[in-house]
Amino acid sequence: METPLLDETVEGVVDYNGHPVCRFNSGGWRSASLIIGVEIAERFAFYGASSNLINFLTDQLHQSTAMAAKNVNVWSGTAALLPLLGAFLADCFLGRYRTIIISSALYVLGLGLLTLSAALPSLGISACQQAEKFLPCSPNLVQVILFFFSLYLVAFAKGGHEPCIQAFGADQFDEQHPEERKAKSSFFNWWYLGISLACLSTVNIMSYVQDNLSWSLGFGIPCIAMVFGLAVFLLGTRTYRFSNRKYEENPFVRIGRVFITAIRNWQVNSTEIAHDEETHGLLPHHNSKQLRFLDKASIVPNSSKEESQACSINEVEEAKAILRLVPIWVTCLTYAIVFSQSSTFFIKQGVTLDRSIVVGFEVPAASLQSFISLGVVISLVIYDRVLIPTARKFTGKPSGITMLQRIGFGMLLSIISMVVAALIEGKRLKTAREYGLVDLPKATIPLSIWWLVPQYVLFGVASTFTMVGLQEFFYDQVPSRIRSIGVSLNLSIFGTGSFLSSFLISTIEKLTSGDGKQSWFDNNLNKAHLDYFYWLLVGLSVVGLAAFLCFARTYIYNKGNTT
Repeated sequence: METPLLDETVEGVVDYNGHPVCRFNSGGWRSASLIIGVEIAERFAFYGASSNLINFLTDQLHQSTAMAAKNVNVWSGTAALLPLLGAFLADCFLGRYRTIIISSALYVLGLGLLTLSAALPSLGISACQQAEKFLPCSPNLVQVILFFFSLYLVAFAKGGHEPCIQAFGADQFDEQHPEERKAKSSFFNWWYLGISLACLSTVNIMSYVQDNLSWSLGFGIPCIAMVFGLAVFLLGTRTYRFSNRKYEENPFVRIGRVFITAIRNWQVNSTEIAHDEETHGLLPHHNSKQLRFLDKASIVPNSSKEESQACSINEVEEAKAILRLVPIWVTCLTYAIVFSQSSTFFIKQGVTLDRSIVVGFEVPAASLQSFISLGVVISLVIYDRVLIPTARKFTGKPSGITMLQRIGFGMLLSIISMVVAALIEGKRLKTAREYGLVDLPKATIPLSIWWLVPQYVLFGVASTFTMVGLQEFFYDQVPSRIRSIGVSLNLSIFGTGSFLSSFLISTIEKLTSGDGKQSWFDNNLNKAHLDYFYWLLVGLSVVGLAAFLCFARTYIYNKGNTT
């Protein structure tokens, strides 16, 4: 076995000062593990602010259950779509390192203002609570404005931080080096494992603090965690590898030019394309046979003499790689709609159930989200240590199964989790009727909250397959210059899914309420029909999975990668 040279440099990357980097003292797991630690701190901060958000809106700001769920979905959707903007700024202007630092500082500011908003005296609520008769409570307007401003500032900061930190972590591995390429594949598993551990601790600790101590403390601790994460990230600066592609053309300009040129050449027929390929001596494997209309961008029409109008074959293939992602992105939206329920209606279900463990202590309903993380942690270990080595023996692939196979299996598990959720909700409603609690929304239904655990655990196992698979897929299948955009495309699935969930809730609420009808999302959950909503999501998910399988079967992996 050859001993690696201590002064072996890594091509295509430099250190913070712009100098060539040595392999043995830069990047790799040395830097990636540090970046995973930073992400754990960021996830602790984010989940600390978001995991119990629906209860803050209903209990502190006195919003209805449906309105609170819609606000959570809209905010979650915004937070998941903003990475598209953050990734664009990072890949085209600021660079990932600077974007992470700026967004982290904004993160701290947003969480600090969120803490201040929770600490403000709610004069309207105090007056309401002191009244002898029940009156509708109105929170302090200043508190509401400051709360939502700081909340969306956190979302804006997350938009810059999330796509860049993951892409920057994966960039610490050299794809041309066999060992580092193998380590990079494991990086995404360990990345999601770290996120899950952060979530596991956060939802248990912070939901208890917020429900039993104070909301200002519940938002203040995540702020401190984010300060710690920023400090750790800065400490690792000297070990990081930075991309050395400063003089490359803007990737958006390059890819956009392919589409524009192809449209301009729309009248070019297939004979001219074939002749151009033959003239340049292109072999069939140099040019994929899908999306052939984009090949028109690579030739100059006979009527034109401007050679600059033609795009290179590599540029055309880059554009094709982006366009091939669209069907996968669209068909995964149903999974994202299902996933958004764990932070809204699942929590409100838990509030109505028996949450007592011992006398005087109740489990915070939001803490059950920790079982998602627990499911991820357990299933990831089994997946990495048992399933993948076994699958390698049958498929011969380094990763055992393809990324799309992994995603599809997770989507199937998410459907099963919604079936379980619908059945448990049906049991909850039946128990409420049997004990005459239908008209008593504040009463505790004599059904243990642990009945909700299976649907949370199934969510976690599904995430191990689909969410981790999507992260690796969208990072790996885009051109290397715009991998922050690839990560943000993955995140945008969940942002769009949250908006679609909010749209579904609004539409169903309008259709099922009024004229004496009982809304599926009635404030009294004992009269509502969340089970109907869950069954609807099962149907949508089945359609989404069927469409996904159709597109996945014809998908051609970029760079010949099927892992």
